[in-house]
Amino acid sequence: MNLERPIRDLATTVSRVVTLAFLSQRFPSALLGEQIARSLCAETESAVALIRLTRPLTGDTTTIRRGAIGLSGNFPLPAEIPRADAGYYFLSLGDNGELYQPEWIASLIEQLRRRFRYVLIEAVADNIFAPSLFEFLAQSDFGYLFVGAASEDIYHMDLLVRELRGREDTDVQFQPVLCLREGEMVDGFDALIEHVSSPVKVFIRGCPKSENSTERPTGSFRGDVRRLAREIGNCLVGLALSSGAAKGLSHIGVIQVLEENGIDIDVVAGSSMGAYIGATWNAGKNGTQLEEIAREMESRWAFWSLIDVAFPPRQGFVRGFAVKRRLQKSIGHIRFAELVRPLHVVTTNLATLERITFSSGEVADAVHASIAVPGVCVPVQLGEETYIDGGIVDPLPVDVLRELGVGRIIAVNAIPTPDRIKYCLQAERELAQLTKKRAREVVRKLIPVDEHLNYFARGNILDILMRSIHGAQIMMAESLGRQADVVLRPRISDDRWLDFRSPRKFIDAGRQVAERHLPEIKALVEKKIAQNESVLGSMARIA
Repeated sequence: MNLERPIRDLATTVSRVVTLAFLSQRFPSALLGEQIARSLCAETESAVALIRLTRPLTGDTTTIRRGAIGLSGNFPLPAEIPRADAGYYFLSLGDNGELYQPEWIASLIEQLRRRFRYVLIEAVADNIFAPSLFEFLAQSDFGYLFVGAASEDIYHMDLLVRELRGREDTDVQFQPVLCLREGEMVDGFDALIEHVSSPVKVFIRGCPKSENSTERPTGSFRGDVRRLAREIGNCLVGLALSSGAAKGLSHIGVIQVLEENGIDIDVVAGSSMGAYIGATWNAGKNGTQLEEIAREMESRWAFWSLIDVAFPPRQGFVRGFAVKRRLQKSIGHIRFAELVRPLHVVTTNLATLERITFSSGEVADAVHASIAVPGVCVPVQLGEETYIDGGIVDPLPVDVLRELGVGRIIAVNAIPTPDRIKYCLQAERELAQLTKKRAREVVRKLIPVDEHLNYFARGNILDILMRSIHGAQIMMAESLGRQADVVLRPRISDDRWLDFRSPRKFIDAGRQVAERHLPEIKALVEKKIAQNESVLGSMARIA
């Protein structure tokens, strides 16, 4: 059984059945189920059915008994399923202990598949019989296990996961969902959940305490529910941020344009500088604040505050802890679970040279590893493994987002092509010829401080290493970009990798390319799933 595969591509499936299994009564399951159905209906404009499983305690619940099934074994699904004001169809089924028969559940799901594009099965573990819950999960395409930050919930998840793992007749995919009340902290429960199930990639923050709570849903709650609905509907919007050293500051300009136009990003993947920018943004900084942080490096000696020399330089010239401390100055010791949207930081395992993606633990640790340029920076040890720059194996992590099931991807490739570099060099030569009196060049020739003391200067060892790595990344980044729906290539006419003193020109380049491709980005984000929707919608009322 695979517990961590992405949701299957809806392009190959007529309909999708998803079980929402609530393993805790600490949260209003009915409210969450209805909010998810509402958002899924709005995001996809598709025929959505919400089937609530409960014990037959209320008058509006359809209770299925053995005698109602009949000799045919077909589940007696009502001819008409009521439609809620929010647009989805709703049916409450009472489980009196006889619903769990596999053939009955299979009949029910088959009928629902024929009538709806998306079927959500809402089940609270304490409100239905365990065999029924196991069967619905086993026969669904996907399952979400909702738990709170409580040891009892983790225990229930452990029992359920053990039961499902022990079955040979199912290959169900499922993910844990950690629900948090307003102000409630993760407090290490994400690590406990990962131990018994799989890494937590979905969080719902600001959950109301009860169905009838007078609390108004927070922006975080609405955003997290919407993100989950978009994941179910295969319409998540992802942003892939490339490596590129100082050129990666162009990511800030792209983010500013996205924010100004109300374009929501659901998940971010970044390598090297892309990981640094993505981490700062996902920690809650906006585009304006990102630019302010970048412009702190404009002073003459600011760059050198990032250089903590390694002596002897056996594994690299720079330790990298100064950069990590600067990141922590902006985001603190925040963990991935506390970010406002999911982030995936790409690194390279130095021993195996495989791509390793971090999405749990402390963010600054992962980013420190992702920016450890080999030869320049000392490799970073996390646990028992050693890591180097993620851009070595994946400079533009579009593939990371695809593997996560992200359906719509915007990629920002800040690595200039050879043609752009040639243009830059030619422009510099022409400018030098026009400037006859070059006093600074004369002084540099007489007193070649850069050549002897600044290893980052053009033509020196660290510059050669950076440029060599860049050369290896160009074609790889171009190839990875072909997997994205929209690729933004900032027009950076500059050959210098470490020009952090001039952030404005890179940010402007990012803004320009994002504004130029804004119609494509909006069309991508606003695209709805329309395949067979008129047929499915009419079938919702057919027996």
